[in-house]
Amino acid sequence: MQLPEQPVAGQPDPTTRAEVRKLAHAVETALTAELATFHRDTTPLPVVGSAPPVEQPGRPSMSSKAVDRNVTILTSSFLTLAAGGAVSAVLWSSGHANETVIAWICGGIVAVPVALTLPVLALKGLMKSAKGVAEAAPQPVTNHFHGTVHHDERTVTSTTRGVIANTRNHH
Repeated sequence: MQLPEQPVAGQPDPTTRAEVRKLAHAVETALTAELATFHRDTTPLPVVGSAPPVEQPGRPSMSSKAVDRNVTILTSSFLTLAAGGAVSAVLWSSGHANETVIAWICGGIVAVPVALTLPVLALKGLMKSAKGVAEAAPQPVTNHFHGTVHHDERTVTSTTRGVIANTRNHH
């Protein structure tokens, strides 16, 4: 829309209109411009020698297994706290709160998951250790010979004694 350049009674003068047009153009440019809101540097980090990373001072890093167990412990303790708090709140609000009943209920909320979880974890550990033993066991050696073979099963016993070593092998 074109605005008239001639001053009209009660209207701003042309210089003010020009400033308003500049401001409107700057706002329009800013709204239509695609400005980057983030920058990701994808250049690889320089390799300095062949040494492995060095553990930094402070709290040591945890393995992924330790992190998983930590998360499990934290979530289960939060759920136990929430369930015990909800039961206690219901009993207290109903007017039937008895500290013995609340203790048994909270104990049950803690004991039942633990009683169900411990055998499962023990069985899981047993299965893992059995798998580790099976993988660590030496593979049986099977030799296939073709032709005449002589297999010597003698045992040699060796003793070394004296200031000047003298070894005698006995068949």
